[in-house]
Amino acid sequence: MKWVLVTGATGTIGSAICKILSKKNYGIILGGRNKDKLNRLQKTLETQFQKPYLIFLADLRSKESIQNAIENLFSQNKISLYGLINNASETPRKKIITEEGLECQFAVNILGYHRMIAYLRKYFQPFSRIVNVASYWAGDLDLRDLQFEKRSYNNNTAYRQSKQAERMLTVAWAEILKSEQIYVNACHPGDANSKLSNDLGFGGFESPEEAADTPTYLIYSKDIEAVTGKYFERRKIVPDPFAKNKEEIQKLFSICNQYL
Repeated sequence: MKWVLVTGATGTIGSAICKILSKKNYGIILGGRNKDKLNRLQKTLETQFQKPYLIFLADLRSKESIQNAIENLFSQNKISLYGLINNASETPRKKIITEEGLECQFAVNILGYHRMIAYLRKYFQPFSRIVNVASYWAGDLDLRDLQFEKRSYNNNTAYRQSKQAERMLTVAWAEILKSEQIYVNACHPGDANSKLSNDLGFGGFESPEEAADTPTYLIYSKDIEAVTGKYFERRKIVPDPFAKNKEEIQKLFSICNQYL
């Protein structure tokens, strides 16, 4: 069985990702922080697809929670990972400081992606694929003020910064992991109506399945075998201006490593 861990599995796009990959006979590990929602999704999917699903209960705001969830998952199940879809993101309208003292979007959208890759690294099998669900709505990165200690917090700006960071971290991780035959790519999903889009003041004009198309394509497609470090929109590689500044990418990567 090829197991794929999907974070944010109970969300609009996340649940669609799980259904698409289920139809393609992947084993799915449902990642989220709400146990009740995960249990309901697990029951729904097991009834629909007649196969078992695993649960990864973790609050991505917390380093300890991520580490404990990984320990629980692999101590209880003799599996290796074929795929990871870093899909969980949030964009609270007001600034939230986590229990670790971190700004929420920095903690979840940036460190959450980084920590998941770093801590799961030893569990991937050869030719594994990692997908960072980022966005074309990206920019405004300030490496001197990643947590809005100097700037006034604006959830739109913080979100754009986090999505730029995810695309940059994709480049860094792709370079590091290519010798291990682990391939890392980023993408913009489709534009579905979700809690996240609503928090940004938007709706959505695509179905959840349309929004989940590119993230799932990057897991199952044979057309992109060994492709790594790229940014995709609608299944196509798009030139990424954020991939060009190697010095900034390395600075960001080093900052994130301080929180591992």
